[in-house]
Amino acid sequence: MRILRRNLTAYGFLCVALFCFTVFAWYPMVREFVLSFQRTDLINPPEWVGLDNFKAAVADPAFGEAWLNTLEFTALALLCGYAVPFVVALVLNELRHARAYLRFVVYLPVMLPPIVAVLLFRWFYDPGPGLFNQILDFLHLPPLAWLDSSSTALISLVIVSTWMNMGSATLIYLAALQNIPPELYEAAELDGAGIFKRIRHVTIPQTRLILLLMLMLQIVATMQVFIEPYMLTGGGPENATVSVVYLMYQFAFSQMNYGQAGALGMMLMLALLVFAAFQLRTTREDQA
Repeated sequence: MRILRRNLTAYGFLCVALFCFTVFAWYPMVREFVLSFQRTDLINPPEWVGLDNFKAAVADPAFGEAWLNTLEFTALALLCGYAVPFVVALVLNELRHARAYLRFVVYLPVMLPPIVAVLLFRWFYDPGPGLFNQILDFLHLPPLAWLDSSSTALISLVIVSTWMNMGSATLIYLAALQNIPPELYEAAELDGAGIFKRIRHVTIPQTRLILLLMLMLQIVATMQVFIEPYMLTGGGPENATVSVVYLMYQFAFSQMNYGQAGALGMMLMLALLVFAAFQLRTTREDQA
């Protein structure tokens, strides 16, 4: 009883956190699972339809395009958003001056509300007075229809996503780099290792677990891309930027088919669970 009284404040905070987690995380997941087997407009009593919602979601013309676009977005985001923050962290870790200021500059986009960052890039991508086409004009290069062409729309969204989220990943990588014992670098230098060999044989092995963790988090996050296609392209042009989550939004709020949206959400969650389980198993085997 004395221990309970002593930790009463901690238990209070824990109960509040568990309550919020249950209400805002677990309940929506359970509710989505139930909705995926129902036909409902959230007004009239729901009707159980079994797997009909899953069949209808798979039969939708945009289903295949949404998954292909999402996978392509994830692959491109890994090339940019996974590698670039690590390189930036390596550069910041080597600097001796203005390191704190540059950390702030790198992290600044994360502090902006996502909608503000997306609206800023909408002006950057404007085919007329937009910043990017002004730069191309200054370089005597032809302008691009950044968001209006199916060949450039998806990579344009990847650039926005990378810019918005790079700061957090960079600081995590930087913290991991600063935990590497300097003696390992000194020994590598004495053996005649250059900067690239030091990165290959010291930096990457010492930060391997963080790299694997960030890989999993990045894939899970990019597979759920929504704000960028919703605000910048509306899924166009010609469904070139329709993502799985954006298609869920279309099912739920354009077609008012909440069961079909829930079914698609369950498919996405299952795909991410399979990937996360495989990733965690691989990481555990490497540690063993």
